[in-house]
Amino acid sequence: MTDGSADDDRARPNFLFVLADQVVPFLTSPYGDPVAQTPAMARLAAEGVTFDAAYTPAPLCSPARASFFTGRDASGIGCFDNASVMPPDVPTLGHYLSADGYDTVLSGKMHFVGPDQLHGFAHRLTTDIFPAGVDWVPVVDEHGRFPAGGHARHYAGDDPGVRAWTQFLTFDEETQFGAVAYLRERMRQAAKPDGPRPDPFCMVVSYHHPHDPFHVRQEYWDRYEGVDIPVPEYPEHLGDTYSEMDRWANEAHETDRHRIEDPDSLRNLRRAYYAALSYVDDKLGELLEVLRESGELENTVIVFTSDHGDMLAEKRMVQKRTFYEWSARIPLMLRLPGGEHAGTRVGAPVSLIDLLPTTLDLARYEALRADVDGQTLLPLLEGDDSVDHEGNRVVFSEYHLEKVWAPCFMVRRGPYKYVYVHGHDQQLFDLDDDPGEWRDLSGSPDHQVVRDELRDLLFARFDPEALAREGAATIPRRQIVAAAMKANDQHWDFSPHVDGAKRYIR
Repeated sequence: MTDGSADDDRARPNFLFVLADQVVPFLTSPYGDPVAQTPAMARLAAEGVTFDAAYTPAPLCSPARASFFTGRDASGIGCFDNASVMPPDVPTLGHYLSADGYDTVLSGKMHFVGPDQLHGFAHRLTTDIFPAGVDWVPVVDEHGRFPAGGHARHYAGDDPGVRAWTQFLTFDEETQFGAVAYLRERMRQAAKPDGPRPDPFCMVVSYHHPHDPFHVRQEYWDRYEGVDIPVPEYPEHLGDTYSEMDRWANEAHETDRHRIEDPDSLRNLRRAYYAALSYVDDKLGELLEVLRESGELENTVIVFTSDHGDMLAEKRMVQKRTFYEWSARIPLMLRLPGGEHAGTRVGAPVSLIDLLPTTLDLARYEALRADVDGQTLLPLLEGDDSVDHEGNRVVFSEYHLEKVWAPCFMVRRGPYKYVYVHGHDQQLFDLDDDPGEWRDLSGSPDHQVVRDELRDLLFARFDPEALAREGAATIPRRQIVAAAMKANDQHWDFSPHVDGAKRYIR
């Protein structure tokens, strides 16, 4: 709390980051989907800036979130997979803004791995839904194969659909309760006539939905009753279009064991996914309404985004772990205080990794900054997306270790996307002419120059051979740590502490 009368803190905006897990932008109303019932997302887009080519820095939960919080390439800080420890000495949003006088808060799914479960934030309102230890280190079985994850079973038949309740609903309800209670308590404190005014806040609210399994409440399933839901179609020789990375993902997910392509199964899957999106949208809408009630809406920067997408049976693939648009693209909407730049759409490629430097610029942060790999988005907010086709803005994505046998990378510049699977193969797509990514141009003589340019950009940013060695070296180390923690029954999971003696009327 601050009791000064200066205008500096009043002028500095609050920040509310709302993340949902595995959101496909193409299936939300701000990105043109006619089926999705996502009015809160649509409102945020109408009142803010929508980025039409936003990408994940890594199509996997924990590395993507590490990049979001730090503004760094995930591999650059050793975050290769879902069991990589996030270093405690890399500055995050929490470190920067806490040191700058912000009240910093986490609620929901962060997927931090390691003993530091705050990473510079002052408060954490919930535990996490997944383990904070190195439980999921990517190891192989006695035959030298990755154990199959079997995620495809959640995408087929009648597995997607209605459930009375799930532990994932419990988690997201807890996430929402904590976030809303925090905002309303600020409102209560601010209403005291002689009390100190609250410090500006930065809060990250992160939901598990619409991540698989796609188990939803009846009320959300019923919202799509009788709706004509489009489903994907597949070419006759689909397998010929896959990269080696795609084949690894399909093997890990066991897609060949399930009738994913069945039309009834596809409609069932998409209906459940839309229902889960509407559930998240209701949560977003409630947060916006609480901010309006509190009078803080017009002084709050609001961001809605995701860690990565979901193939949702496109190309007969499931989950993430690939660089196709359905997996690598994310929604990104940014509402500025007072609705500045409302209704703007930006076509230049951007990344989740860009949000940290953008936030520090919006907060007018003037103290010491560490090096970051992201770029501020503020120059793009004037609506000039010519950099998209001039090639002045490049985004990268990477994937390592978990279910793959080599480092994998993506580069997007202008309309072109280049994919490189180290030691195996490559792909090049022109997204303007081929948005479905069916025509690989990497072998085309007419596209050799752009292919080589993008490959050079990738190698200037990453050293695949060194990263392969570095990542592989972490696996036995983490196996030893995991075995010891299991033997000692030790855990890094965050446990929120609430002192009941200091709550309510005492």
